[in-house]
Amino acid sequence: MNPDGLPDRADLIRELRQLRRGGLPALQALVPEALRAATLYAGYAVGEEDLADGAERLIRAAAERLGTDDLIGRAAQCTYGLLPGRRGDPAADRRRAAALVYGVTSERFRHSQEKQVVEQLAGAVLAEAREPAGRPSRPAPRGPGPARTQAARPIVVPRTGLAGRAGSRPVTVHLSPIELLRDIDILVSSENVHLEMSKSFRPTVSGALRRSAAVGCAADGPVADVLADELAAWVRARPGVLPLRPGTVVPTGAGALAERGVRRVYHAAVAVPDGHAYRVDPQHIATAVAACFARARRERADGLPGLRSICFPLLGAGRGGLERGTSAEWLSWAIEDALTADPGWSVHVVTRHPDAARVFGVEAAEKPEP
Repeated sequence: MNPDGLPDRADLIRELRQLRRGGLPALQALVPEALRAATLYAGYAVGEEDLADGAERLIRAAAERLGTDDLIGRAAQCTYGLLPGRRGDPAADRRRAAALVYGVTSERFRHSQEKQVVEQLAGAVLAEAREPAGRPSRPAPRGPGPARTQAARPIVVPRTGLAGRAGSRPVTVHLSPIELLRDIDILVSSENVHLEMSKSFRPTVSGALRRSAAVGCAADGPVADVLADELAAWVRARPGVLPLRPGTVVPTGAGALAERGVRRVYHAAVAVPDGHAYRVDPQHIATAVAACFARARRERADGLPGLRSICFPLLGAGRGGLERGTSAEWLSWAIEDALTADPGWSVHVVTRHPDAARVFGVEAAEKPEP
């Protein structure tokens, strides 16, 4: 124990390694000594009664401190089951998910990146505990279980979304990574005109969907790169089709995303290579949105009944280089136009940025206070 009351980093690392095996539910039986000291020091708990829940809140806040757009931060969330619906996953499943963040096998992750993830998380726990703004008012009201607790720096991941509007038409806005959404029939991915998906370890919509749709585990055998494989097959069947006209939409299956209630992924080709970067004409966002609705109507007529919900990210606003506000405005206009002609759709928009959500009239999109 350090003179300031915080535990030694080495002790905390050792305990977090042990906790990786048992997972967050193990805290309900025993909060180990170093984590206990950090939790009490940080003000996430005031006594034994809320110690377990407080320790979990501290770990969640530390993982978010590492950054959800950072490989280490995302791998930490996977390693400890911090993503929605993953808290009780077995250790092997959590390690497999973390390995996919880096695009490596579970065994390679265990011998390499996992050590760094645990060490960085321990450092973030101590940094979180040292912040005087967090003491002593951090503990959330005690509820029926850890699932109701909230981290000090929460990511807003609403299950039903926030009510917004595209012009005069209602939409549901989600402040969330796209791969965490559930029960939406069609997710739209932003691609380049050569249909080359982003690498699965990159913090892009395309990379996230590619990673989340992959089927299988490298430790057990071949991993099926479902989305990229289907796109490659689509191109092979159409020699000379590339590059696509900007705004073209190509559908694929959902792979492992089907477990989350997703039925289709639509790949909107909007990014045009420009040297070592990309450029996106915002008018092509409108073209892609119209093409998504047209494709969905055809698929619904051709044997996929029940398609009724679709979710758009901010097309072209990542590596495409388009300003978020510009992408959101064109997306809003295009959705309103599509719903004016065909109002029977449930339309969703997903972004991690509250400023973009305001374009859709979502004023409550700010992160809540701790």
